[in-house]
Formats: sequence, structure tokens, C-alpha cells
Amino acid sequence: MVDLGGQYQEIKDQVNTSITQILETSAFINGPEVHAFQKELEDYLQVKHVIPCANGTDALQIAMMGLGLKPGDEVITADFTFAATVEVIALLQLTPVLVDVYPDTFNIDIEAIEKAITPKTKAIVPVHLFGQCANMDAILELAKKHDLFVIEDNAQAIGAKYLSKDGTKHMAGSMGHVGATSFFPSKNLGCYGDGGAIFTNDDELAHTLRGIVNHGMYERYHHDVVGVNSRLDSIQAAVLRAKLPKLDGYCEARRNAARAYSKAFEGQEHIITPVTVNNCQGICDVCDCHVFHQYTLRITNGKRDELGQFLAKNEVPFGVYYPIPLHKQKAYLDDRYKEEDFPVTNQFVTEVLSLPMHTELDEEQINYITELIIGFVNG
Repeated sequence: MVDLGGQYQEIKDQVNTSITQILETSAFINGPEVHAFQKELEDYLQVKHVIPCANGTDALQIAMMGLGLKPGDEVITADFTFAATVEVIALLQLTPVLVDVYPDTFNIDIEAIEKAITPKTKAIVPVHLFGQCANMDAILELAKKHDLFVIEDNAQAIGAKYLSKDGTKHMAGSMGHVGATSFFPSKNLGCYGDGGAIFTNDDELAHTLRGIVNHGMYERYHHDVVGVNSRLDSIQAAVLRAKLPKLDGYCEARRNAARAYSKAFEGQEHIITPVTVNNCQGICDVCDCHVFHQYTLRITNGKRDELGQFLAKNEVPFGVYYPIPLHKQKAYLDDRYKEEDFPVTNQFVTEVLSLPMHTELDEEQINYITELIIGFVNG
């Protein structure tokens, strides 16, 4: 699904040199590489504060802790996403409220959010799924109307840009009260282990978050807030520093691969290809709204699972993101949820199939994959 080895060859010298320097200086935690990466990511995202942490799940949890959410507070998020988003809500004894998503972009349904808001609702967590932003204009308007926090789950969309209805562009993760991302190795900006970060333009919130990630300390052995141990280590920061200047290029390479996939699948009755949030035809030449963390098809003839078995036999990697809705997961079952409230998610889990998507994909590989799929679907 990803070719981290091929990507490493391009940055090998810089990564190896930086890691050697870290080993020689023994500045493994909160060293110069971490501070430099923090500043560089702030500049890239055009946010005032980046707080690095140990992983993307921690980033979401720490963001919620920093906002002062209390047990029983309701937090609305998408049913169709990875479990980490709802996991941290439950861990903090908040009440997760799952809602359906749109059938075209895979992102959270605005009307479903509004319908789910109650007096106990305190936050919305839009997930920028597969590499493009949810409808942040509408979400921010809802949040302002109901006095809610907005926590952007940006684990899959770092580098994407959002075109606001006023014509301005914003980096994914920079628009809500706080954003969170993951640097898991397979992400568009991934390290060589676990890593994450939190973003905000709120000075007071940033101060709180910096304490939380470090055991609640601002001064050694003085614990001012309840915290956790969640810090990005220097070796991972060095890898991320080598990759960050190349992130826009990585994203464009993914878009080019997505364009090639979509062109090959044109006219296929039982294959629905991804769309971009701006509803342009295909993936336009100036597209920067989608960074294609995943390239996800919908197979509509009921043969998604058989297609997966066929691809596996032909040694083509694929993923099913996601096979079970969160509202049907054993850990998150709740009598409040009615199946009629999740028609899109319930359909997606039977249709979605994600293809290899990375910066090293070439024309020969894409042709091989698409010809196999078309032959099977039409066979």
C-alpha cells in the first residue's frame, strides 16, 4: 500500500546524518530537532502553535483534555472513520455521538451534525477523511451558533488546503479551535515510528497543551495540570524535518496517481471513483484540496470482497477502510443508535476498497492494477 523504502532513498543522506548527530549528542527527548521541526511545521501550516506529541491518538486526547471537556459532555463525530477518533472520547468518559457521512466525499454530514446537537453537546470532531477537509464553513457556523468547540482530526489530510466560501484558503487542521494529526509511517507526512502533533492559534490553549504533554509540568517537578507522558522523540523529528519540505511534492505525486487511476476507471458502471470537495470534474489540474492519503473506490455490484480476494491472489495490496461502522463495534454499541440513521456508512462498509497510494507509484504499476480490477468487475 505504501513504499517507504523507495521514499527513504531520496532522503537517506539527510536522515542518516541527523540520526547520527542525535546519537552522538544523546538529545533524544525535546532536543533541538524537535524544536526545529515544531517551528518549521508552524510556518508550513501558518498556525501560531504546534505542540508535538507521541502519536495521533494522543494528539486527539490531549486536545480534548486541553479544552476542559468533562465526563458526560457529548462530542459529535463521524461514524465512518478509524476508531481512534471515538476511542479518546470514550477514554475521557465523554459521550460519543456518531453521525452519518456524505455519499460523495466520505466526510461528516452537516445536517446529521445539526440534528444530533443537544444541550449536552460540547464539541464537534470533523474527520478530514482520506485526504480532504470536511465542510468547515458549515461546521464552524454550527459551532458558533451553539457555542461548541471544533477539534479537527487531521490525521489523513495534512498538506490539504480548504477553500472557504469567502475565497480564502486555509491549511487542513488550522481552522478549528484545535487540530490534531498523526505521523504514523504510512501518512503523507510520516516518521519511522509513532508521532503526532496538535495545532492551535489560541495562546492560552497552547500553554495548557504544552503542560499536558509533559506530565502537567511547566517547571520540572511542578505539576500544574493533570498531564500525560506524550512527547515526540528527536529521531522521529529528524525524519519529519527531512520530509516536510517535500510534503507538497509528495501530495502532488499522490494526486497524479489518483488522476491516472480515475482516468483508467472512466465509464466503468460498477466503479465509483473519489471526488474532490469543490465538485470539479475528476481531479482538476490545480487541485490542492485533496492529498489522497487513500484512493478509495466504491464497488457497487456486490463483489467487493471477491475483488479483494482476486487482487490478493495477484499480489496487489488493497485495504478496506473501514469494514465495520463504529456504531456496530462492540466497544461502542449504544441503544441510542438506529440503523436508519446510518444509511451511507452501512452501504460504504460493503463497497469501499482502497488501492495502493504513495509517491513511488508508476504508470506500469497503475496500469497493471487498473486492468486487473476492470477485467474482474466486467468478467
